[in-house]
Amino acid sequence: MLQRRSLISASAAAIAAPQAKAQTMTDAPVAATRYGRVRGATAEGVHSFKGIRYGASTAGANRFRAPQPPAPWGETRDALAFAPMSPQPIISLGGLFASWTFDKEMSEDCLGLNVWTRGLRDGAKRPVMVWFHGGDFSSLSGSRNVFDGTRLALRGDVVVVTVNHRLNAFGYAYLTEAAPKLAAAANPGMLDLVAALQWVRDNIAEFGGDAGNVTIFGQSGGGGKVSTIMAMPAAAGLFHRAIVQSGSYARNAHLQAMSPAEGTRHARALLAALEIPAGEAEKLAEIPVDALVAGIAKAGRGADRPTWRPVADGTALPAGPWWPNPPAISAEVPMMIGNTATEMTMLIGGGDPASFTLDEAGLRQRLALRFKPEDAEKVLAHYRAARPSATPSELFFTIATANSFQKGSWTQAAQKASQHAAPVYLYELDWKTPVDGGKWQSPHSLELALVFDNVAKSTSMVGTGPEPQRVADQMSAAWLAFARSGNPATPALPWPAWQPETNATMVFDVESKVVNGFRDAERALYAGMSAPGAFD
Repeated sequence: MLQRRSLISASAAAIAAPQAKAQTMTDAPVAATRYGRVRGATAEGVHSFKGIRYGASTAGANRFRAPQPPAPWGETRDALAFAPMSPQPIISLGGLFASWTFDKEMSEDCLGLNVWTRGLRDGAKRPVMVWFHGGDFSSLSGSRNVFDGTRLALRGDVVVVTVNHRLNAFGYAYLTEAAPKLAAAANPGMLDLVAALQWVRDNIAEFGGDAGNVTIFGQSGGGGKVSTIMAMPAAAGLFHRAIVQSGSYARNAHLQAMSPAEGTRHARALLAALEIPAGEAEKLAEIPVDALVAGIAKAGRGADRPTWRPVADGTALPAGPWWPNPPAISAEVPMMIGNTATEMTMLIGGGDPASFTLDEAGLRQRLALRFKPEDAEKVLAHYRAARPSATPSELFFTIATANSFQKGSWTQAAQKASQHAAPVYLYELDWKTPVDGGKWQSPHSLELALVFDNVAKSTSMVGTGPEPQRVADQMSAAWLAFARSGNPATPALPWPAWQPETNATMVFDVESKVVNGFRDAERALYAGMSAPGAFD
């Protein structure tokens, strides 16, 4: 369940800074980056380096600006602790997320990344997998324990990289018109990710990785970041494969960026929450970080609450990124796209327990908010016929997920296939977690433990017993195969590319399989309707 609590600001901390008690073990792994040497740790045969600085602090004169390179350092720095997360109003996560650790430290000095690898300077040219975390474009970080890359590095002999970057207004406030005196960059949070990929290009060989074989992947907002960076000229050539997990969220969210006018409106809403006159907007760069975060939280409670997402500014993000046209600049990049079967049991049910006990009237009332009356009847009749034993709540979560996520996945897959330049592979996770008696079914974020093969760290999400590991074995193997070759098929699990004629979709479960014509009836149902609103 997601609940806001008051902001507890942490002091800024140096990333990969010298430790008071430096590690003295002579066998500790040391890597040389372009900016200086870092000392990591080794466990289970995997070397890990945490909190490596890829950019300078974004505080002071660098707030709202494009990321700057870090200053080189002379001494070997310990890389044993994660970088702080971007400043943000804190979200308290329990329940399904209770097994996963969350950052407590926040700072504008947040541009750090983490690396897991089995080899250093060995010329092995391992595939590189760079993870963009979720939390929309507003919250969380890339340093949760569910993103630990040890098991992927062991299973697939890949190099795993996770990244922290600027979020919410720090990374996505569009200030070109609202605060022109600041000379702020458009989409600095996305430019941070470009800088991280540039760091990978320049340094990953030292960690045994192949800069010519980089996969970017992300879930939820992280999937939106993958979609967005595929349309950014500055990122061209820095990655070679892309995976969007539960990130094709409604066309007007992650597939279509905001306009400059929309971005300006949201920036002005923040100014109003901070009680900064429009003519003094440059004060945004001067106010203390705690005050700015408090203003972000206050604005988020208002009737005209701002949205922090990329803006198609014409330069950093010229258009799109995926609507009305797919990005030509990444046409030759193979993709995987998919979602879970009932994303909304968490996204709606997590904050609204009543949605699990709907009666017929409650179901119809909720559908009426999002569909025309005649369309609501068509949708309900279809899903009730296909699932005659489903409860009203189960029907609601299934319809809500299709309306917000599945339609987005189908749209993005069709856009990608229309380019006829690189394959796209479509999947759905249908395995149901047994947690809480199975009420969550296949919730948003369920696949994180399975893709990263971190089942043991995720019992609150996936439960215990052999089933989750069996699904993880299949999913992580497919992700690793895709990172290596651009094709997720494995000897145990053939997987053809998606085409609109066949709609071949990998359905992950205890016994996974490809289904041709998967959800064709639903696709036809929605194709005949005017676009309804998303369940957000």
